[in-house]
Amino acid sequence: MKVKREDIQPDADSSFKLLLTPKLNDLFYWHFHAEYEIVYVEAPRGIRHIGDHISSYDNSDLALIGPNIPHLNFDYGVKNTVNTVVVQMKEGFLGTIFLGLPEMAAISQLFERAKKGIAFHGKTKEQAGGRLKKLPGLSHFDRLIVLLEVLQLLATTGEYEVLNGRPVGNVSVFRGQQRMQQIHHFIETHYQRPIELGELSRLTHLSEAAFCRYFKKSTQLTFTAFLNQYRINQAKKILLQHKTVTEACFESGFENLSHFNKTFKRMVGENPSTYRKRQELR
Repeated sequence: MKVKREDIQPDADSSFKLLLTPKLNDLFYWHFHAEYEIVYVEAPRGIRHIGDHISSYDNSDLALIGPNIPHLNFDYGVKNTVNTVVVQMKEGFLGTIFLGLPEMAAISQLFERAKKGIAFHGKTKEQAGGRLKKLPGLSHFDRLIVLLEVLQLLATTGEYEVLNGRPVGNVSVFRGQQRMQQIHHFIETHYQRPIELGELSRLTHLSEAAFCRYFKKSTQLTFTAFLNQYRINQAKKILLQHKTVTEACFESGFENLSHFNKTFKRMVGENPSTYRKRQELR
């Protein structure tokens, strides 16, 4: 699997592209494009993978991704349809003269920070997400006004984290991204059986110790923790297919029911049977 380059064109009669709920949750879509991208997603839990940054989010996520930074679709692995608003903007979509105005100084600095990728949290995420969800019902002119309001909010908040993602272009960075993509694909293909560290070390041409250091540095998680997280996400899908807890345990790659129950409760906050019943009542 190679990182895919997207060619994006603005919507008709608009300076940017608005994309709603793309429904890619069953597709590992590792891609990049020349445009800045705002992503707001609402899901019980998901994976944020931007450049060489990997983490998880709960309930919702808001990110601003700079040009040419590879990223994974935010709904990947989520069972239910995920409410998503994506805004894609070419680097000069506001025009150099307009962006150079004194009133635009904070937004101009925001775009510079976004070249490493930014995740937002707290009230900022809530307020910006609420405004982004209104975009589809607005005229093209009003969409632009609201987008500027969102950008100003993101530019002036302190509720953010720079993700230090790096764009495609540097050979060593690109190889690192390809390596993480290989690991993702291997897990996606083999998670239902025991996976030995030696398999991953051979796949990535690293010693086992070097692989563990590389993976922890790239994801902030041990490989075991990441694999368990992936398997629990799969187990949640299986439970929503009206299968038993035992079936969810073994079909998601766990070999021990007790360990599965403990891991599920630690990560999800409730045991598998309670999770399934609560979802069925929705």
